[in-house]
Amino acid sequence: MSLGDTRVCLGVIVGARGLKGDVRIKSFTADPKDVAAYGPLMTEDGATLALKITGEAKGVVVGRIKGVEDRTGVDALKGLKLYVERDALPNTGDEEEFYHADLVGIMVVDETGKECGTVSAIYDFGAGDMVDLRLPNGRTVLVPFTSAAVPTVDIPAGQMIVMASALAAAEDEPSQDDAP
Repeated sequence: MSLGDTRVCLGVIVGARGLKGDVRIKSFTADPKDVAAYGPLMTEDGATLALKITGEAKGVVVGRIKGVEDRTGVDALKGLKLYVERDALPNTGDEEEFYHADLVGIMVVDETGKECGTVSAIYDFGAGDMVDLRLPNGRTVLVPFTSAAVPTVDIPAGQMIVMASALAAAEDEPSQDDAP
């Protein structure tokens, strides 16, 4: 995350809906309408936005941003990521639940306890979450974020266990680092 560990991306503006300034937002929250539920949203540069959700349409939430009155104004915001301070989010109240942002930077070990690197990002390409691991040699690999590949996540200990077999399979795949 480019903003450090203090902010969490809750959504991104994907375009306009209609001509009167309504925005379509891809929400990353469990309940898509909650993208505006944790206080003012911030942009990457720290500007704050007041968002009011007005509905849903075709897999996105629809809302209004104070000060944006027409489609041209919305078009200028397309692709803008929307953040909140991590402290504004509720605690999950369950050791088995966590925010993806809490995983970035934690140590990765295999089932024998051997250090294997750190988590650099979590991605969802549509078929399930993938953990982007930075290995000690600097190379990055993607491992499926499944219970078979990642049986344990221990946020208080700052550690994630990834099965050696999943790491070996990921290392056999060509990575972005290998691109010409």
